[in-house]
Order: sequence, then C-alpha cells, then structure tokens
Amino acid sequence: MGDISVSQEVTVKPDWFDIEIKVQIGEFSFPFYLFKKHIMKGNREFILPDNSIAILPEEWFEKYGELLALGKKQENSIRLQKSHFGLLEGLEQNNPDNLLKKEYYDKKEYAIPSRIKATLRSYQKEGFSWMLHLQENNFGGCLADDMGLGKTLQTITMLQHLYNSTIIDQSIDFSSEELQTKFKSDQTGQLSFFSTEEPNDFAELPQPEASTPIETIPASLVVVPTSLLHNWKREINKFSGLSVYEYSGTNRLKGKGIHRIFNRFNVVITSYGVLRNDIELLEEYPFECIILDESQNIKNPNSVTYHSVIRLKGKHRLVLTGTPIENSLKDLWAQFNFINPGLLGSSEGFRSHFIIPITKEGNKRLENKLQQLIRPFFLRRTKEQVAPELPPLTEEILYCEMLPEQEEMYKKEKNILRNALLKINNEGETPKNNFIALQGMTRLRLMANHPRMLEPEFEFSSGKMTQIIETYEMLISEGHKVLIFSSFVRYLNLLADAFKQKKWKYAMLTGETADREKEIRHFQEKDIYAFFISLKAGGVGLNLTEADYVFIIDPWWNPAAEMQAVSRAHRMGQTKQVMVYRFITTNTIEEKIIQLQEQKSKLAESFITTNNPLKNLTDSEWKELLNLN
Repeated sequence: MGDISVSQEVTVKPDWFDIEIKVQIGEFSFPFYLFKKHIMKGNREFILPDNSIAILPEEWFEKYGELLALGKKQENSIRLQKSHFGLLEGLEQNNPDNLLKKEYYDKKEYAIPSRIKATLRSYQKEGFSWMLHLQENNFGGCLADDMGLGKTLQTITMLQHLYNSTIIDQSIDFSSEELQTKFKSDQTGQLSFFSTEEPNDFAELPQPEASTPIETIPASLVVVPTSLLHNWKREINKFSGLSVYEYSGTNRLKGKGIHRIFNRFNVVITSYGVLRNDIELLEEYPFECIILDESQNIKNPNSVTYHSVIRLKGKHRLVLTGTPIENSLKDLWAQFNFINPGLLGSSEGFRSHFIIPITKEGNKRLENKLQQLIRPFFLRRTKEQVAPELPPLTEEILYCEMLPEQEEMYKKEKNILRNALLKINNEGETPKNNFIALQGMTRLRLMANHPRMLEPEFEFSSGKMTQIIETYEMLISEGHKVLIFSSFVRYLNLLADAFKQKKWKYAMLTGETADREKEIRHFQEKDIYAFFISLKAGGVGLNLTEADYVFIIDPWWNPAAEMQAVSRAHRMGQTKQVMVYRFITTNTIEEKIIQLQEQKSKLAESFITTNNPLKNLTDSEWKELLNLN
C-alpha cells in the first residue's frame, strides 16, 4: 500500500455545492463516495483492488462523516444543499474561504422601518437584521430567545421591512359582521362571494383610494396557539403600520375567494387548529412569509399539525419558540425540517446518526457537529446576556408537610399502585405497566396537592393548601401581586373556593375562559392581588409585569413550561424584583419529580433547551420515581 493523498474541489452553484474529492492510494485512484460505508460504520480497513488492505486516516471519520451522511452522490461528486454550507468550514477548496463567509456569514445592519412605533434594544435590532440576512439567502430561521425578550416585536419589525412600501387602508375590517352580511347565501347555501362566478358583491367592498400604491406582495401568515391570536393582532396594530386580518372563529369566511381578502392585507393570523381544519384552502395561497409562533406545536413529525404546516407554500419561513426541544432532539428535527427542509437529513437518518449517539452514547463530536449545522439558522439570547438591567429573579422551594389525614390517604393510594404494578410485572405486560404507572402517578400528584381533587367528600384540608394561603396572606398585606400557576384546573377551583371564604378577590384564566382580555384587565385593578392561571392556558403570550411574585403550586415534568410561566412576570418592562415560590409536598412523588428534572437536564445545557424526563424512562427509573425500590 502506498501513501494516501486527497484532492478536493468545491463548485458553488446557486442552490447547492458540488464537492469532488479524489483519493489516491498508491497507484489506485478512487472517488471519495466509495468510502461512505466505511466511514459511516467506523471501519478503517479498505480492501484495494490487489487485495491489500489500506488503513483509512482516522481524521477522515470526523472531517467527512456528516458530509457523506447528508450529501447526495452526483456522478463522482457529493452534492450538498445550500443550507449545509457550515459543513464546508475547514475543507481545503479551490474557492477561498472568505467567498463563502462573505455570502453567508457576513451580516449587515438594516435600518429600523420608520413605521415601527417602538425603540428596539440592540439585541432586538440584531435579531431583526439576522432574520433579513437569512431571507436574502433564502434560508429559514429559528428565533429561540428567552421568554420575555420580545420575539414578537422583532418579527413584526421584520414584516414591516418586507411591506414598508406597501400602504393598505387599515380601516377595512374583513372580520366584521357587517362585511359578512354582504354575502348572501345562494341556493346551495354557499356564500355567493365564493361562487365560481365573479361576484357582484365584491364590487361593493371598501376600496382604497386610487392614489394609494399597493404592491403585489402576497400576505404573510402567522400561525399561533388560539390563546395568542388577540395578542398578536394587538401588538401588530400597536407597534407597526401593517394591516392584519384574523382568520379564525367558527363563522370565518371560507372558500377560495378568501385568497382575494388575503391579498388586501400584509399579515394573516390564524391558529394551529384552524390551520389543520382549513389546510386544503390555505395551502393554495403563496404566502410571502410563514411564521410559526410557539413552534414546539409541530415538534411531533407524526402529528397532523406538522403534516399540515409543511404543506404551506411560502417564500420565507421562520419559527419562534423559547423551548425548541421539549421532549427529545426529534423536536429539533421537526422544526428545522420545516424551516430548511433536508438540513438534518431524514427523520430516521437523524435518529440513527445524531439522536442515538448523542443521547445514548454521549458522543460529543456529533453533538458539536449538530450545533455547527444548526448554528447559522438558530438565534437564542438569554435574559442574563442581553438584559442585565432586568430586576433579579429569585427562586425558592417551599416544602410542605402533609396533614395526617392527607398522609394516610396518600400512603393508601401508593400501596394500591405498588400492588397493581407488581402484579402486572409478574404477568410481563410492559405497555399495560406503563399505562398503570402514568395513571397512578397522576393520582399521587393530585393527592400530594389536595385529597379533595380525588375524593370530593374529603373533609380536611391539605398541608400545601394551608401553606399557600398563609404565604399569600402575608404578601397581600405588603401590597404584592401574585401569579398562581397550576397544571390542574380543579386545583385552582379549590383554591378559588378558599379565597371566596376569606373574601379575597382574584382573576382566573383557564382553557375555559371565554374573554381572556377581560380577566387580564380585572387583574390590573387595584384591589385584585391574585391571578389564578392554568399552565396550559396561560404559560405563553401574557405580559403581567404588575405581579412581582409567582407561585408554582405543583411541579410539572417539563421545567421549561414552568419557566415560561415565570416569564409572564419576569420580562421586559418589569421594574421590581421577581420572587418565585415552588410549593413541594415532602415525602411524595413531587420530590421525585424535582430530582428527575435535575438528572435529565444535560441535553438541555448543550442545546439551550430542556427535556421531558418521562421520555424513555428505564424500569429502575420508574421504580425510583414511584419510590417502589
């Protein structure tokens, strides 16, 4: 076997790179693609045509692994899509390095549009310019700033830039009942505005003045959780000159004629639920930009929501989230496959090449490579980094002892669960075992909070409820306002009953609340010091800086959801120090949840996210969690 030498040449095309690598081993010459199986499997022994064995250089496995995993064979070269430019770093090539860096890395600053009615902080200006830089290069992006740092404002500023020369009469309200009555139902029951013939009623619509210039830029789509629809509309109207149409509600106009309404607005806002239901209509419209807020909603690539959003057509794509990973690295794949399809390969390929080695084997090299791949399209800043002037956040765990009657019921419930699991284990029914364990853990969590959540006839109180009342009573005597979060609506209802007995006023926001804005305004009144909020309904989209105390009255599996809740108060605009109390019942499953959060947070530190500790628990972890060892 002779010396091994490598020559490589990179050809830059508008949408891809062709990388031709030739390997010379003694008298033999090979295209590099022939070594793919060896490099993917870590096999250094390569049999030459004369049956001698060449030992492949160890550095190849680190240098070219992802290039071969994500590239496609193209004759004698490897073709990389444009978004993989990060993999070219460090490769020797005929194109000077600064050519790629100038095009993809060098970022310029953009002037804030004059119609933006807000003063952006320096990091917000950077985020705005970063979005436009990606758009100029036809890349999608993930803005993952810490909760409360103004992702919405940065995005609105970007949208204002896109439509800066477009002026549309914002007085035309296409969501009004008056407009909808213009369109009488025809004999088929379909609104005549959406019939196949050009409707006469369309001529009656309010028209902009002839002198008003309207560019032919399609509308942009913002998809949000239902609870954030009004928040987005309010923010757009408050901070920009953009025209906005809310496409939601059971009485929303439907039919392909809706596209003509979209054309009259800069921004269309809809919910994930409406998107799923109306995807066949929405996928036909060529949106300028598609923005997914709280994009962890598409984290499951097998979900209807994910398959709906990838059907949308748009020139630019952007996702906004404070928690890009909630359950596993697969969440990251789903969101990045939406913004830059193919960047991380196929779902199965990503699992075998990245997820398993990183999470199961602790492979730091691949962890670094994955960070390198997503870095150009991923922007996250924390409060500590960019808002040092924000008042400090202090957190404390308040441990609560169970009352004797409560402890007796808790132990009884735990014994029932232990016996059920032991019986199932003997029968070897793993799926049933997991189901019983999850169901049992929920019952134990309820019992740790208040037995009355399981047994309505329970006559006594709970240790935690007593401590919550005592702590709150001390705070209101000092004039503090408190946000009280729980993942159980019935727990909030029990607490509300206790408040009524003491004649304490409160506001409440759950998934059943019809008028969110009314409850928010209610909390802002002088004599209302408590705001009960369910974690699911109020963990995002609220600005409640009137409060300076936050109660988390039952721990959630995912600490990121708790931090989102805390960020309702600890965000820009807060002038007071924020104190967070987490109420934990001792000698219960709640203590185990806290421990499990800490044990399972390593991946969070690497990718600035957090995991769901319930994912892929081992048998011993189940037993430890349930204190069955």
